[in-house]
Amino acid sequence: MTQRISALTGDGNWFEDFTVGQRMRHVRSATIDEVENNFVSKQVMNTAQAHWNEEIMKGSPLGDGRLVFGLITGSMTVGLTSQDTAENAIAELGLDAVRFKTPVHHGDTITAYTEVLATEDSPDHDDAGIVRFKHWGRNQHGAVVCELERLVLVKRRSHWAER
Repeated sequence: MTQRISALTGDGNWFEDFTVGQRMRHVRSATIDEVENNFVSKQVMNTAQAHWNEEIMKGSPLGDGRLVFGLITGSMTVGLTSQDTAENAIAELGLDAVRFKTPVHHGDTITAYTEVLATEDSPDHDDAGIVRFKHWGRNQHGAVVCELERLVLVKRRSHWAER
């Protein structure tokens, strides 16, 4: 017996479930370690010394210790939201208004939050709709470290869910 993929996803994250103004605090948090920062920063050749050079950051106004590359902070924030916001996604359509608000260092723990900004029918897919989310991540001290807006094409329950 084969199982439809929709049986493996949550039941509260179809297009029809998102309402403008809805807010959520996502359950999982994640601590960013050296592995994420060093690997990605060096892989994309981000040569900013604040990411690679511990010595240069001692006594820095941005805080002691190397800074985490902003795109790691942003992707960690988006990743933490995905189970609740994109588990039934067909496509990621865009990221806008990305802002890094507070420096992140190795060992900081990120918790993600979401607000639904808009929902609309998809002009190209009758089986899905477009949701605009605002995501933000906070560190363990409660400071907002990044915020961004994200457009996701999300499946409609009426077309995809098992009946």
